Amino acid sequence: MLMFFSVHCLKAQNDESIIFDMGSISISLLSEGQGQGGTNILIGATDEMVKTVIPEGTFPIATNAFMIETGGKILLVDAGLGQKTIDNIAVYGKKVSDVDAILITHFHGDHIGSLMINGQKGYPNAVLYVSKPEYDYYMNDAEMNALPENNRSAFTSARNIFNAYKDKLVIFMPNEIENATELLPGIKGVAAYGHSPGHVGYLVESDGKKIFFWGDLAHAMAIQMPYPEVAVTYDTDPVKAVESRLKLLKYIVENEIVVAGAHIPYPGIGDFGKQISKGYNFVLKSTCEGRMP
Repeated sequence: MLMFFSVHCLKAQNDESIIFDMGSISISLLSEGQGQGGTNILIGATDEMVKTVIPEGTFPIATNAFMIETGGKILLVDAGLGQKTIDNIAVYGKKVSDVDAILITHFHGDHIGSLMINGQKGYPNAVLYVSKPEYDYYMNDAEMNALPENNRSAFTSARNIFNAYKDKLVIFMPNEIENATELLPGIKGVAAYGHSPGHVGYLVESDGKKIFFWGDLAHAMAIQMPYPEVAVTYDTDPVKAVESRLKLLKYIVENEIVVAGAHIPYPGIGDFGKQISKGYNFVLKSTCEGRMP
């Protein structure tokens, strides 16, 4: 497996901040914490699977967003849980007003939290990219009204965000990864439906090197990589989520693409070693391949 990132050995690791350089771009981790997940969120995991890869019944999980610096522009992939995302950006010497664009994978709360702060736009100058299927779902009155009135807050939050960013809102139609839609130079929107109705990833290329920001394509890396047929309770459509994961993993591994994910443990980025049976061998990037801010 080729290693795509330049190497800078770190003196310390704080499980919060790290920068990886890829070609002419830099990717900064915006970590909102490391934790443990439990088997209660798994769908389709047999006792044998659990016993084989997570015998203790728990697995590492994280909450991440990412910042990309490219061509004099600052982009975010997702917007985290809220204020801590903004605090994390400041760790790298940046302000919210510096952010030029935000690429949203989907509209679950841990991906959009800092888009609005105290009722105001969190990023006053940023263009907001949202997939059309995701936008259409949250703007669908029938979908919203099918829920009890006290369970409609996700729709209300999404609509408030769409309205706040309406002058800088780009709604795009993603395609399959083989012919994905180019949104910005070197950045393509990729269909990854299932976790949410319009869940997408972003394929980024620089100097012939590629990284795929896959959002919530996987939550429980310890079991969903060796057994990618396992879904989670957070998936809107578990069957579709598995289908997307299988298709994208095959392409990613065949094309030696690095991945970054919202729930991949620190440092949030990795690639794949030798395939194991029908599953995949995911390897976290060493901190010695990154640098501190």
